[in-house]
Amino acid sequence: RTRMVVGVGSRHIAGSFVEIMEHNGWRGLWVGNTINMIRIIPTQAIELGTFEYVKRGMKSAQEKWKEDGCPKIQLGNMKIDIPLHLLSPVAIAGAAAGIAGTLMCHPLEVIKDRLTVDRVTYPSISIAFSKIYRTEGIRGLYSGLFPTLIGMLPYSTCYYFMYDTIKTSYCRLHKKKSLSRPELLIIGALTGLTASTISFPLEVARKRLMVGALQGKCPPNMVAALSEVIQEEGLLGIYRGWGASCLKVMPNSGITWMFYEAWKDILLAEKDKHLD
Repeated sequence: RTRMVVGVGSRHIAGSFVEIMEHNGWRGLWVGNTINMIRIIPTQAIELGTFEYVKRGMKSAQEKWKEDGCPKIQLGNMKIDIPLHLLSPVAIAGAAAGIAGTLMCHPLEVIKDRLTVDRVTYPSISIAFSKIYRTEGIRGLYSGLFPTLIGMLPYSTCYYFMYDTIKTSYCRLHKKKSLSRPELLIIGALTGLTASTISFPLEVARKRLMVGALQGKCPPNMVAALSEVIQEEGLLGIYRGWGASCLKVMPNSGITWMFYEAWKDILLAEKDKHLD
C-alpha cells in the first residue's frame, strides 16, 4: 500500500507483491511489521481511551448546558450564546482521539514509513531511529507531523462518527440492543472503507511529502504535493493505492471494532458483577 501510494514500483497490487518478493523474498511482505505492531498498541490504546473519555465528557457537558444554558461570550454590551450543544460528541471525541494518538506515536509512524520505503538506508528499527536522530535531531522524528494531523483529523472524525452512526442506525432498524460479532465485523469494515476513501487524497499527499523529503525534492506543502500528483498522473493519481489500502483497512477496522466491543462487554460485565 505504501509503495503504491508514494509511486514506487508497480501501479498494481499483484505487481507490487511480485516485485517485493523478487527483491526481498516472502519476508519482504512483512517489512516494517515489527515497528507497526509496536506503534499500533499505544496508538489504539490512546485513541480508543481518548474517544471514550471525551465522548462521555461531552455528553455530560451537553446535559449540563441544557439545564443551565449554553456558554456565552461577551462582545461589548452583547452576550452571544455558543451553541456547543449542537456539536456531535462522537465527532468531537473522534477528532480528539486522532490528534492524541498522532501526537504521542508519530515518531513510530516516521520510522515505519522509512523502513518500508528505503530498506537499504534504514535496514532495522534501531538503525533507523539512531540515523534519524543523529542527522535530523528530534525534529526528524516528528517530520511531517503537521500534514499527518491535517490528514488524520477528517479521517479520525469520520471514522468514529461513521461507526457510531452506522451501528446506531442498524440497531434501530432491526430493533436490536446489541449486535453479534459478525455484524460488528461488517460494520467496522464499512466504517474503515468510508473513512479511508474520504481522506485518501490527504494520505497520498502526506506520503509524497515524506518520500520527497527522503529524496531531497520535497514539495513545499500538501497542496503542492497533490498538484504534483495530478500533473503526473491525472485526477486518478490521488487515489493511487486506494484498492490496496482498502484490503488493509477493511479487515483491520472490522477486527478492531469487533474486539473492542467484545472487551467492553467483558469488562463492563465484570464491573457490574463487582457492584452487585
